[in-house]
Amino acid sequence: MMKESRLDSTELSECLSGEYMVLEPLTLKHVPALSLAVADGELWQLWYTSVPHPDEMKSYIETAIAAEQRGEALAFSVRDKRSGDLIGSTRICSWDQVNRRLEIGHTWYAKRAQKTGINTEAKLLLLTYAFETLDVMAVEFRTHWHNQASREAITRLGAKQDGVLRNHQILKDGTVRDTVIYSIIDSEWPTVKQHLKCRLQQNQLQNP
Repeated sequence: MMKESRLDSTELSECLSGEYMVLEPLTLKHVPALSLAVADGELWQLWYTSVPHPDEMKSYIETAIAAEQRGEALAFSVRDKRSGDLIGSTRICSWDQVNRRLEIGHTWYAKRAQKTGINTEAKLLLLTYAFETLDVMAVEFRTHWHNQASREAITRLGAKQDGVLRNHQILKDGTVRDTVIYSIIDSEWPTVKQHLKCRLQQNQLQNP
């Protein structure tokens, strides 16, 4: 039984805090800090991603907030606990209450935060909320066919590939995206949860 009829960022923000990072409800106050974060690695230059340019950050956040207000999404900024800096963004989106499914996506991190424990912990917190509070049956992850780094990261979480939507989207530069869909289902969640906790423990041993 779901505990909420819609996603509530005010209530949720109190519990999404881990060892490495805090997920904070995304607001327009985060525009300057996230504009700096996205410039670390010039993430918008990767043609197969939809990461915003610093000049587009305000409209990017406004779009995320509008989806929240429609009850379709929960958008977060990601704060590094050790430095105190905002280093990225992620989102629960496409929540289908009838079929008990949602997607975790719109995830990007400053270059300095990549290949650390931050993404693993963020996914652990979001997946825990999705399966154990929202009581979904499946969580989807979607990415561009050519985004090999993202595909490998999703696979490392324990998600399985469901299929490929060919000619799925026309991107801003006019190219056409084939979208790879992955998912974790409720029967797999206990094993995936243990796997993610083990990965975090290993990261702590490597980076005390």
